[in-house]
Amino acid sequence: MLKSAVLAGGHRRGRRRRGGITVAHQTAVTAAGPGSPPQGARSFQIVPVKGLPVVALVLAGLVAVIAAGSAWGITFYHVVFGGVWTTLDLFLGFVLGPILGRLSVPARVEVTTRLMPALILIMPTVVTCTLAAGWQLALHTGDVNASFSHHGWVVASMVIVAVMALVALGILEPANLAVLFELKKPQPDGQVIARLMRRFIYSAGITGAMQVATLVIMTRLASL
Repeated sequence: MLKSAVLAGGHRRGRRRRGGITVAHQTAVTAAGPGSPPQGARSFQIVPVKGLPVVALVLAGLVAVIAAGSAWGITFYHVVFGGVWTTLDLFLGFVLGPILGRLSVPARVEVTTRLMPALILIMPTVVTCTLAAGWQLALHTGDVNASFSHHGWVVASMVIVAVMALVALGILEPANLAVLFELKKPQPDGQVIARLMRRFIYSAGITGAMQVATLVIMTRLASL
């Protein structure tokens, strides 16, 4: 009888201890809030070091084809990297941007720490290759000459592309870096992250719309 009473009492105390742990855990989760960023510095690289050799190789190839005056090489760089730039802007602006806007802050953080470090390297490389190769190609074909019959279309395209480059490198890239640096802090500020993400989403939408205008101009020029 005594043994049974002791076992029963121990069982009840164990239940109380387990219940206390559960309640404390639930209280901590509730206090953190569903929209709060994860606490503690996250482990990720702001600049993916493994991607730097690839960037260096691509830029070295760009310099080589320009120095050699290779029409095929310049055309290859302009078409390939221009296509990548267009695809990225359309995807970020019209697909990923609206999705990110509907995600919770923790989900945005998870996507951000996986995607944005890659964009730190991809966007400047793609923009540089597209613009440098495009300008060289226009010099080879004479499209930049004022005597070119459709010079106005070329100028319009250059203006739009220049604005897109400014948005990509002057707004998107700094916002990207600021979000990653904020996430590296021991106590990330959820409001700062949300504000920077809104800037990123809106800027991506603007560049996506401008890419559509560029496609209209380019297809028009090709059909004239």
